[in-house]
Amino acid sequence: MDRQRQSLCWKVLCWNVRGLNASKKWNSIRDKISESKCDIACLQETKREIFDDMFVRRFCPASLDKFAFHPSVGASGGMITLWKGCLFDGEPVHSNEFALSVKFRSLHNSDEWILSNIYGPCVSEGKRQFLSWFSGIQMPSNLNWLIVGDFNLIRSPENRNKPGGSMKCYSLMQLSVPLGLWKFFYMVENKPGQINNQIRF
Repeated sequence: MDRQRQSLCWKVLCWNVRGLNASKKWNSIRDKISESKCDIACLQETKREIFDDMFVRRFCPASLDKFAFHPSVGASGGMITLWKGCLFDGEPVHSNEFALSVKFRSLHNSDEWILSNIYGPCVSEGKRQFLSWFSGIQMPSNLNWLIVGDFNLIRSPENRNKPGGSMKCYSLMQLSVPLGLWKFFYMVENKPGQINNQIRF
C-alpha cells in the first residue's frame, strides 16, 4: 500500500436514532451529523417505511446527497445509509430485516468495499434468528467488508442502556477507516457516546 492510500480515510457515523418521524428531532439530528463531519452515515431504528429526497433533507445535511434504506415494519426497526455522492458510487446489494448492505466504490481511486448497516432485534426469538443468519454469512475472503450497527446485544446487565431513548441518551460513534487496513471490523456499542468493545475478526 503506497503512502497516498495509507493516508486516505473516510469517516463513518453509526447511530441508533430511535425514530425519524418527529419533526422536533430533525434539527438536532442534522446538527449532530454535521458535527461528526462524516462521509457516510448509518442510522438504525428509523421507524419509517418510506424515504424520499424531500424527507431526507429534513434531518440530514445536504452534503450526504445519496441514500439507500430498508423500511421499518410499522413503527419497528428500519435502517438508512447515506453518503456523499461526490466521494462514492453506492449500490445496495442486500437488504433484509437485519441488515442493509451497500457496495461502495471510491471516486478517488476506484477502491471497492461493502458496508453493512446492522440493526439486531430486541426480542429473544428475533435475536436467535439474527445470530443464526449472521453466523451463516459467506463473505469472500478477498472482499473488503465493514460492519457497523446496533446489534442489541450486551455482555452483562451493567452494559444495558437506560430505557426511554431520550435525545440526550442517543448513542453516537464515529471512526476513520483507512481502506484496506481491516478486512472485518465489528463494533459493539453499549453506552451513549462510547465504544465499549472493538473486536477484529
